[in-house]
Amino acid sequence: MHNIRFGTSGWRGIFGEDFIFDNVRVVTQAIADYLRFRKLQERGLVIGHDSRFLGEKFARETACILAGDGIPSFLCNRDTPTPVIAHEILRRGAAGAINFTASHNPAEYNGMKFSPQSGGPALPEVTDEIERRANAMLGEICYRAMPLDEAFQSGLVEEIDPQPAYQKALEKLVDFQAIGRAGITIGVNPLYGTARGYLDRLLRETGIRVVSINDCRDPYFGGFPPEPAKNYIGDFIDLVKKDPSICLGLATDGDGDRFGILDGDGTFIEPNYFIALLYDYLFRVRDMKGAVARSVATSHFVDAVATFYGQRVHETPVGFKYIGELIGEGKALLGGEESAGLTIAGHVPEKDGILACLLAAEMVAMTGKSLGAQLQDLYNLVGSFYTRRKNIHLSTDLEERFAGKMASPPDSIGGWRIQQVVTVDGWKFLLENDAWILLRKSGTEPVVRLYCEARSEKDLSHLVEAGKAFITS
Repeated sequence: MHNIRFGTSGWRGIFGEDFIFDNVRVVTQAIADYLRFRKLQERGLVIGHDSRFLGEKFARETACILAGDGIPSFLCNRDTPTPVIAHEILRRGAAGAINFTASHNPAEYNGMKFSPQSGGPALPEVTDEIERRANAMLGEICYRAMPLDEAFQSGLVEEIDPQPAYQKALEKLVDFQAIGRAGITIGVNPLYGTARGYLDRLLRETGIRVVSINDCRDPYFGGFPPEPAKNYIGDFIDLVKKDPSICLGLATDGDGDRFGILDGDGTFIEPNYFIALLYDYLFRVRDMKGAVARSVATSHFVDAVATFYGQRVHETPVGFKYIGELIGEGKALLGGEESAGLTIAGHVPEKDGILACLLAAEMVAMTGKSLGAQLQDLYNLVGSFYTRRKNIHLSTDLEERFAGKMASPPDSIGGWRIQQVVTVDGWKFLLENDAWILLRKSGTEPVVRLYCEARSEKDLSHLVEAGKAFITS
């Protein structure tokens, strides 16, 4: 029997192996028990799902379990983006949400994400408690389900449409009129996920031309992981390249919380670079002020922008929950991570790929410049940054040796002196020449995630090879 384990964004598993209805029922009951312990049960839970197999059935079964325990729930009427669910938690003052999503993982996965009343991802102290309760009940009939018809009739389950309220919230954050006035053409790729009918619809309502691709529900996601990364959106890149009228390509992942952005020539804009671009835009064009929050693995490009504007940088462990906490507390104007997640002040403390894409459209509309041109302007202002990530697989012997190396870090890597070691999450070596290396050991497989950054392509290549050599020697 597989134990329940919550990672950075909830519990995920493979259909038919560990992600099965019995385990979902147990985790639901563990969440219900947690809410009762915290005396939050009367506020109810929002229940949603993404576009994967059986999403509706898992969501409805969860509503039945909660109703059997006397806890009300608000059941989304269709597959729903994660940031929309986060917004609905806050709007209703709910105790939180249960969302069935495996985000950008391949189609054979599903996941169960609990978000607390803050609207952001749950912190470890919350998920550890739910995990402990669930594992203590595995294999037992620890729940009592109420038939769904009875739950509806009793008022314990209510079907809801959270889209209109979310759209109104975005109207306060995005200048849709500017997008409409620009008369541009934008490509949209929701990757068969939940953002279809959200991102494309919002842009069309401005009056501009929108060219959509992969905008129907497909639980197989076209045979690729629903991740808007360069290597999974080749068809979208080709579309943008071949249509000269498209000035921007916008993609979202399976549950709408991550973004992928293409310039008008089909060039993929790295999330690290877009975070810095957006932060600069908010200061320079929107006249918004505030610190920035980023994960330890995210580029220092945004740090350079913050320094230019005299603002503080909050560095967090990997996992958007830590960034979301700072946004929720009003300590940052923008929060972002290199894995294509961001949000801004005044919005949900959760990743929002739809918002990110809309702000990219606003940036192009307002400035009249491509993102590539804006990136070059920012390079001219604060200098260039080049970032790369690699996964290094370890043999049993290398894995043992790696642990020893990290117990006593070196003085230099690749001939560059280590000036500071940061252990917020993994081992981050701040080097000479404004370069750095981060080594993070995977918690589930024999892999070291290697992140490198330098101020030139040549130095970056040198750093990547030095990092690989250090790990594997």
